[in-house]
Amino acid sequence: MLSLLRPALVSMGLFTLLLGVAYPLAITGIAQTMPFQAGGSLVREGGKVVGSELIGQNFAEAGYLHGRPSAAGSDGYDASASSGSNLGPLNPDLAKRIKASADALRVEAGGAAIPADAVTTSASGLDPDISPAYADLQAARIAATRGAPAEQVRALIARHVEGRTFGVVGQPRVNVLKTNLALDAAYPARQPPPR
Repeated sequence: MLSLLRPALVSMGLFTLLLGVAYPLAITGIAQTMPFQAGGSLVREGGKVVGSELIGQNFAEAGYLHGRPSAAGSDGYDASASSGSNLGPLNPDLAKRIKASADALRVEAGGAAIPADAVTTSASGLDPDISPAYADLQAARIAATRGAPAEQVRALIARHVEGRTFGVVGQPRVNVLKTNLALDAAYPARQPPPR
């Protein structure tokens, strides 16, 4: 009996040390070679953390880019309740919500097509990026609110378009937080954004 128990205990001890201590320490050490990413990709403004490049926030004021709708938590953008709405494509509640969002955007769109990400939530509810088309759709509203020329606001947004990762993965995108900070720097808003 002892001859069977001893290899089991030695294996358990070895794998506990290897996978419970050595592996986590090695991964933590490797992560520290990339402190920005390992620290949550936090964005600082004036020494103060204003958000993360990887987690969307709710910017509701007219002078800011608005992100995708969020189903994370009861009020959206709740990182502790990250999730999609889990409503299927034939669910009438989803159709009503999308229609309400689209109706609200039609005036702003001025007849232009409304991008899908303007009315649909992401799987996490915390997507920090929007499509260049959705960002461009908002440029006139932002320019009017900030008292800036629309073409200059469009050019600022265009400078913040990020291409596909490694040139092939994903779609071009605009990070809402970084672009809103650039808008604040170029055309100070009448009121600071909620943070």
